[in-house]
Amino acid sequence: MLAFADKLGSHVVRRVGDFGDFCLFTGRSLAWVVDPQALRWRNVRLLFPQLYRVGTASIPVVVIIGIFVGMVLSVQSVMQFRAIGREGAMGSLIILSVLRELGPVLAAVILAGRVGGGLAAELGTMRVTEQIDALRAMGSDPLRVLVVPRFLACVLLIPILTIYANFMGIVGGYVVSVHVYGVNPANFWEGGAATVTNFDLLYGPIKSLFFGSMISLICCYKGFTCRPGAAGVGRACTEAFVASAMAIIIMDFFLSAILNDISTAIYGPAKVYV
Repeated sequence: MLAFADKLGSHVVRRVGDFGDFCLFTGRSLAWVVDPQALRWRNVRLLFPQLYRVGTASIPVVVIIGIFVGMVLSVQSVMQFRAIGREGAMGSLIILSVLRELGPVLAAVILAGRVGGGLAAELGTMRVTEQIDALRAMGSDPLRVLVVPRFLACVLLIPILTIYANFMGIVGGYVVSVHVYGVNPANFWEGGAATVTNFDLLYGPIKSLFFGSMISLICCYKGFTCRPGAAGVGRACTEAFVASAMAIIIMDFFLSAILNDISTAIYGPAKVYV
């Protein structure tokens, strides 16, 4: 029993220490983001390759995920709505679900695997091969050179990728609802227009700003602190994805509660399409 308690205590202390190190890592990285030196060309040019890797290279994955999310949502909901004779209300359900939750959350989770895993693997390999130490030896701060461009690329482009996912999700839901299950297209769009507010369009981008920042910081931190060897890099990639996915889901709960309160304060109680 004492051995178990000692092991549990050591694990808790180690995790608390890791969280403290992550907070310091985050603070130092954000300090470079707001530093005036970040606007120098030698720093700005480091951003462009990351913009391509995070944004352009991720568009096919996001588009495919988005359209099939909307299609699956339509398939799963049409029978319930048809049983009560309310197929026209499917537009309200699909559009709101995609804009508020499924679009931003699933896009962020997929990008945590694709983009975040790549960040952790790349930086972990650089650490194992002592390239990060070489940057320090040359007088450059690895956070400025390696972390800040990746952080900015994720924060700037993941919201845009979420908009792609939202749009394709709505298109996918519309195609299946109208052309497969025979829902009246006018009713589909009327249901969405009656319940969706302008603020609903901001749900995804607002959430994605936080999701993108957490993905980049967690994955870069895991890469910077990975253990030596190929096994260390692989473990860092796994831990980066798991931690990012957990952070996305937990943060989504709090962001949803806050955004719902803001939406209610601005537009009043949610409308129901009848």
